Parts: sequence; C-alpha cells; structure tokens
Amino acid sequence: QVQLVESGGGLVQPGGSLRLSCAASTTIGSTYTLGWYRQAPGKQRQLVAAITSGISTHYANFVKGRFTISVDNAKNTVYLQMNSLKPEDTAVYYCCARPIWSAGYDYWGQGTQVTVSS
Repeated sequence: QVQLVESGGGLVQPGGSLRLSCAASTTIGSTYTLGWYRQAPGKQRQLVAAITSGISTHYANFVKGRFTISVDNAKNTVYLQMNSLKPEDTAVYYCCARPIWSAGYDYWGQGTQVTVSS
C-alpha cells in the first residue's frame, strides 16, 4: 500500500505560478509511474502529466510548455511546477501512482485545490 500526500495548492492570480508536491510513503525509484490528474467542478477527471521511472514524461496538450513534472527520488516526492496559470487551470489536483507493470493508477492522494483568479 502506497500513501500519497499532496501539498502546495492555493489561490494564485492569472499568470502566476505554483508548485505542487506529493510525498509517497514508499521508495519510488524506477518501478513507478507517477501522475497528476485534475478535476474541475462538473467536469471529468483528466490527466495533466505523468513521469515513468523518473525519466519519461508525458503532458496533456493544454499544459505543455507551462507545467513541468519531476521526481526527487531521495525524498520520494513528485512535483508539478505550474507556470503561466490560467483561470481554466482551477481544479482539485490529485497525485497518483502505479507500478510500471500496472494498467491503471492504483494509489491516489486526497487532492489539493488550485484556484486561479484575480
């Protein structure tokens, strides 16, 4: 069982930046894919970014060039650096993890609210 704890959400003005953190309760190493999803009110949960084995990254088109996912294996923590934030980025952001051989995300954090508003 892997526990994930997110932090770093909050209120930011359009054009601003936030960094989300997600601490895992187990060694991440090269055997996990870690991801960030988000869910806005009335909308489906959508994948924002993912990183596999700490190297291979994937981004949704709507965040390419603005968000960066990274991992600190020494701290078992995955980050989501969000720049040039837009009001449409407002959502609850969820951290998730799965072993690289698993088809779906098995572990989820509790979510952290990000609100982009002036």
